[in-house]
Amino acid sequence: MTLQSIPRIVIAGTHSGCGKTTVARGLMQALRKRGLIVQPFKVGPDFIDTSHHSAICGRISRNLDPFMMGEEGVRDSFCSATEGADIAVIEGVMGMYDGLDGTDTASTAHVMRILGAKGVLVADVRGMSRSAHALVAGFSGFDPSVALAGVIFNRVGSPRHRAMIEDHLAAPALGWIPRDPSLAVESRHLGLQMAFEIDPATPGLELVGESCDLEGILGAARSAPSCCIPARPRPGYPPEVRIGVAQDVAFCFYYQDNFDLLRAAGATLVPFSPCADPLPDADAYYFGGGYPELHARALADSPCRLMLRRAADAGVPVYGECGGLLYLSGSVTVDEQEFPMAGVLPGTACMTGGIQALGYTAGTWSDGPRIAVRGSTQRGHEFHYSAYDTDRDARFAVTLSRGRGIEGGRDGLFVHEAVGSYTHSYFSRRFAAAFVDAAREQRRQ
Repeated sequence: MTLQSIPRIVIAGTHSGCGKTTVARGLMQALRKRGLIVQPFKVGPDFIDTSHHSAICGRISRNLDPFMMGEEGVRDSFCSATEGADIAVIEGVMGMYDGLDGTDTASTAHVMRILGAKGVLVADVRGMSRSAHALVAGFSGFDPSVALAGVIFNRVGSPRHRAMIEDHLAAPALGWIPRDPSLAVESRHLGLQMAFEIDPATPGLELVGESCDLEGILGAARSAPSCCIPARPRPGYPPEVRIGVAQDVAFCFYYQDNFDLLRAAGATLVPFSPCADPLPDADAYYFGGGYPELHARALADSPCRLMLRRAADAGVPVYGECGGLLYLSGSVTVDEQEFPMAGVLPGTACMTGGIQALGYTAGTWSDGPRIAVRGSTQRGHEFHYSAYDTDRDARFAVTLSRGRGIEGGRDGLFVHEAVGSYTHSYFSRRFAAAFVDAAREQRRQ
């Protein structure tokens, strides 16, 4: 598989909130209705937008993040995921040029260059007319190494508003989307609602397809220059161990590449619901992020939490991230009400009134159980509205060079073979192999 064999287009934006996600979802839906097989992607570490992409396209949306994956990792993930697709639609992140610490790194423009893909700029033109051209001209000329195929003007107020802008275009217009409240998706503290909480075929999304020049967008996607970069085959081993993966309304933040790496290392993944199911028979367990605070009562009442405590006390490997960390704690306090959790890790968690950490993390495994590879690096992202109060004798497996972690730049709280972190980690092959090796050793025992 090479990049040249798949048409590709990036939906970029002038800023966060300009309508990128709505436009990307609408275009994906319109292209699907044309009978095309659409492979969706999201630039950056976002879990929520990818859930909407996957629901619309019927193919799992992948994250493309040069900070967490490296440029080669972006190419590899793109090439392997697009096999069998007719077109790739890549939703950008923030403003087109917004990257790590005010740089270009991990920006939408960075990914455009890596993939040799053209972009379509989504411009929110509420409250402006001629100024829209200055905005578009600035984005078009800022970096000559990236190419914009045109602009989708979003939230156009009226036919007269469109006419005022259309008279003096600074770039090809590929869409005129009218202001329409039906296109909005409800938000909460971690972002938009997940796809399973709303109708994926939102009627209002048809307005996006009807308001855009699909032929022009397809032409731009097909004109992406040839860029022969073969995807490296991932080593695969026959399934030898079972890893239980918490997947329900409370635990829904996962990178698909992490699952692929675990399977390639020899794991069969066993999904289950900690809210409703007993703990399944497995050699290790993985609890991702999500919304345990919204389902704290169900988690407290489920038989899973006490079963997990017994398994962890017996030395079964357990790995939890953010929401998973909260579930492994002694309790979680939500709106001044305390709910018992699994009690695997020392300390308690409390939901706070404001954001506690947001941004990329980077660290080194400096201690820990079998799942940890000491001296290896960990990269990921943290975003949470909770605080964790650890016991005095707490031990940490990860020392962060970037990010806040659980406390004071330390992350990876661990006891026995259980580890919990605020970091949503993008797995390295080395970590995935260590995770499976720990499960394999547990099976032998």
